Amino acid sequence: MEEHIQVIKKMNIGKVQENVSLKNHTSYKVGGIASLFAYPTNAKALIKLLKYLKENNIKYKILGNGSNTLFSDQPYEGVIIKLDQFNSVHIEGNIIKVGAGYQLMKLAQQAARKGLAGLEFATGIPGTVGGAVYMNAGAYKSDMGYIVKRVKVLTPDYRVITMTNRELNFHYRSSFFQTHRQYICLEATLGLIKGDKEEISKVNTERRKRRVESQPLEYPSAGSVFRNPGNLYAGKLIEDIGLKGLTKGGAQISLKHANFVINLGNAKASDIKELIEFTKEAVKDQYDIDLKIEQEFVNWE
Repeated sequence: MEEHIQVIKKMNIGKVQENVSLKNHTSYKVGGIASLFAYPTNAKALIKLLKYLKENNIKYKILGNGSNTLFSDQPYEGVIIKLDQFNSVHIEGNIIKVGAGYQLMKLAQQAARKGLAGLEFATGIPGTVGGAVYMNAGAYKSDMGYIVKRVKVLTPDYRVITMTNRELNFHYRSSFFQTHRQYICLEATLGLIKGDKEEISKVNTERRKRRVESQPLEYPSAGSVFRNPGNLYAGKLIEDIGLKGLTKGGAQISLKHANFVINLGNAKASDIKELIEFTKEAVKDQYDIDLKIEQEFVNWE
């Protein structure tokens, strides 16, 4: 891997960093050491990097804010690609064109200041635009699928194409990208609606207060662990079988919200994973409900 790192460093694709701890790039604050982090400056640089990685069979992962990802404690012997430089934003009327690396919460705040409604659900989602499109992130009965008009996408054969909302197959916490992992979101065009600035601000303030009261924001976590099954709430199912507060090593099922697993400060990735899997099995045994894990497990092979 070392010789490949030296080649990549000379490719002039943008900033690269060796031996980076994933603890500093994931919201759980766990994970091993990645051989290389790369920050391509544009699509051309990204394509150049991807071609080299694929031709040399080097493992890679596109990573947003790491807010929905659980890396193992083992070294990640490959390249983590960050699209932080894809951060342009252009707002014209009620249309927003924004790069995949732009922070979703920051965008939601900008939209609110301009009196644009439709992004209120995103004020508490600590991800990037690209990550949010990938996951079809949402809250309060809304999600990205409601507002994305089209997405600029890099295909596996290195073409940059535009895909429409219909083609992106948005459903509850899922999208085209989850079943076509070689496709990469580069930019999204969102369609919002004109609203009242004060009303939007009021909604955002109320939801921020509700989050603080109901979610363990003082601890590292990755938000809701499980998707809500149908009209039921995963957190209530977990709480009703007495798992609130269950601890494994430095990880705990939150006492504030049972659908959160938190890092009490010294958790290993394996503590978190074991707690998630135990909870999933316990709910299955009790209710015969197979909870779907929202978070992505990476480097557990």
